[in-house]
Amino acid sequence: MFDKDSTKGTITVALVSCIVASVLVCWATVSLRPAQEANKAKDNKKNILQAAGIYQPGMDVEEAFKQVEPRMVDLANGVFVDVDTKNFDAKKAAKDPATSVAIPLSKDIAKIRTKANQTVVYLIKKDGQLDSIILPIYGKGLWSTMYAYMALAGDGTTVKGLAFYDHGETPGLGGEVDNARWKALWPGKMIYDKASNLMITVIKGPVDPNSPDAKHMVDGLSGATLTTRGVDNLIRYWMSNEGYAPFLKHLKEQGA
Repeated sequence: MFDKDSTKGTITVALVSCIVASVLVCWATVSLRPAQEANKAKDNKKNILQAAGIYQPGMDVEEAFKQVEPRMVDLANGVFVDVDTKNFDAKKAAKDPATSVAIPLSKDIAKIRTKANQTVVYLIKKDGQLDSIILPIYGKGLWSTMYAYMALAGDGTTVKGLAFYDHGETPGLGGEVDNARWKALWPGKMIYDKASNLMITVIKGPVDPNSPDAKHMVDGLSGATLTTRGVDNLIRYWMSNEGYAPFLKHLKEQGA
């Protein structure tokens, strides 16, 4: 039996305590990981449903998500890829040289440097017809990379909703990308014109409702010029030929 009040005893007690604490922390991390992953997946489904305008507080997310069909898409040619989407991690894929491509600086308006070769999109059908297309988009704001889902109607050009779910922009300024009033400005806006030209833009200040291009324009965030520019850039990037335009064109050609 050692003297716990001695220097050796104090060190021994401290060492044993650290080992026990480390074991408990490791056990908690491992044992809670499945629950954490399940909550993360559920939260992602909720974000997708919110972008599509389906989510309501208190609803069963898992049940509501049954109407959503995840599909893998090859971004280069816009066609579906027969690959299991369940364990796909878009962030990891975009960083792995084996599953991503570097974006030329002249085209990288979203300032993301690389993009995954393939990504998961989400489709919702009603009465056998394509009703909603939910697309993951992201790009640099003022302080952070902003991640969102943009939902389009089955025509591939009418916005149904936009939901930012991960960003580090300034609360009360750029952080207003989460503001329900600002998000309510998006439904009904048109990404492309009748000739399929990319037209959507987030402007500085309010949109003039009398402008012939008002249906393609969204109010900027007050006091957050750089975040507004970041939102505009990332949306215009992902809706261009560098992003989802080939996929949306393919859907239209195939009659959705």
